[in-house]
Formats: sequence, C-alpha cells, structure tokens
Amino acid sequence: MQSPRPRLLPWPAESGKPCYLVSDDSGAGYISRLADEMETVQLRTGTDLLGHARLLLRDRKAHAGELRFVGHRLAEALHDALRVAESRGMRLEDREDPGPEPS
Repeated sequence: MQSPRPRLLPWPAESGKPCYLVSDDSGAGYISRLADEMETVQLRTGTDLLGHARLLLRDRKAHAGELRFVGHRLAEALHDALRVAESRGMRLEDREDPGPEPS
C-alpha cells in the first residue's frame, strides 16, 4: 500500500513556508480535523468579506483608505482560498489515482 501524500495545512510554518501533515489517519486525526475546521472558517470568512467588499464598492462615498483596507483583506482571503483549493486538489488526486495494479 502506498503511503498518502503529505497534506498541505491551511496555516504556514513558523518560517512562513508551507506546512504539511504526514499521517496515515485518513483525515480522522486531531490535526486533520483542526485543518478541516480552519479551512471552513477561512472560506466562510472570504464569503462574508466579499459581501462587505461589494457593498463598499457600490458606495460612492467610500474613502481610499477603506478601499485599500478591503483590498488587502480580499487578497488575504484569496490567498487562503487558493491554499484550500490546492490542498483539497492534492487530496482528490490521491483518491483518483489507484496506483499500480498488483502483479
């Protein structure tokens, strides 16, 4: 049996580099569940932020500082969403790849 690929976690290592989890728990362990919960929060936060940004962008009286602030937050939310997508995509590839057939 092939060992699973390391899971990209939704938070960086202390160095700022990507953080991975190597585990055979098939997503049932504490860190895997914590990562799942954090991904859910990140995506929900991005959705909420998008709603606020749309309202702000419609407001003709919005100040440049407000627009810059929401732009920075949107960039952070997009970064988080792309990280979640990358992590989930890697896990989907693992499920779809049956590996070599036994001889």
